[in-house]
Amino acid sequence: MLARIALGLLALLIGLPAAAQGWPDKPVKIVLGVPPGGGLDVLVRGMAAELSTKWGKAVVVDNKPGASGMIAAESIANASPDGYSLLATTDQIYLGNRFAFKNPPYDPDKSFANITIMARAEQFLLANPQVEARTLADLIAAGKQKPGSLAYGSWGDGSPPHLVYETLNRNAGTKFLHVPYKGVAPVLNALTGNEVQLSVGSSGVAGSLLRAGKLQALAIAAKQRSPLFPEVPTTAELGHADIQAFIWFGLAAPAGTPRPIVDKISADVREVLKQPAFTERFITTPGWTVIGTDPAETDQTIRNELPIIREMTAAAGVKPQ
Repeated sequence: MLARIALGLLALLIGLPAAAQGWPDKPVKIVLGVPPGGGLDVLVRGMAAELSTKWGKAVVVDNKPGASGMIAAESIANASPDGYSLLATTDQIYLGNRFAFKNPPYDPDKSFANITIMARAEQFLLANPQVEARTLADLIAAGKQKPGSLAYGSWGDGSPPHLVYETLNRNAGTKFLHVPYKGVAPVLNALTGNEVQLSVGSSGVAGSLLRAGKLQALAIAAKQRSPLFPEVPTTAELGHADIQAFIWFGLAAPAGTPRPIVDKISADVREVLKQPAFTERFITTPGWTVIGTDPAETDQTIRNELPIIREMTAAAGVKPQ
């Protein structure tokens, strides 16, 4: 009996690498829950081009924006677990949405086989230049004196802008109004057009607008200042250490995807991330940080960050819808 079990396990182990042999033999699709033009879209399209060359098969990017990324996440959660349908993930898929929605159409803990986290982006608190406030303290004062006069744009409940400004509303006694959009790019368009007056954004998507004077940064929601904008103080320095806003960009496959395929994709992505020309163009120039986790490290990162988002969600008074 034990001998048969041992032989069976040995056969399984020997056969595991075969699951990745010959893969891919057709195009691979990467679905992402934001419109074209945002930071995640640009990074994923750059990675798709590199992987297409490496694999000798087309890697197609499919934008499915809306519903805080849940449309895209649901499509991959229900896709065939064969490695040909991947999800461009963000922390919101795993963290924010579980607190903002009662019944997400996927299980953030069970629906995906996590592949890697490619990059991380800290977020600035942004304001349209027509907003008279030039510091975070000024903004808080304005939010108290004229409640409801300033609106912030977000890319959905549980997204970084939502958590940041609702935390301020709760902790500082301000009243900033929430206006959700379908992605980062529409938020920036609304912000520069003064359709909304506030939001958050990384240096990768807002850096050129900050340099051109089309937006202003009141703080960076992090513990350390940005090397690209060292003059902008951190929320921690300003007495709001509980306000942290970050986004990370990763890849995942449907749960049940053979581990050899998951490991191959992870290894190939991390190999691309070691290319200086790629990381400089798509990650470090925008002011982000290269991460490059393996599947186990990705799982651990999600577990580590869950308490941070849980606390911010509670502080923001977010009620699941």
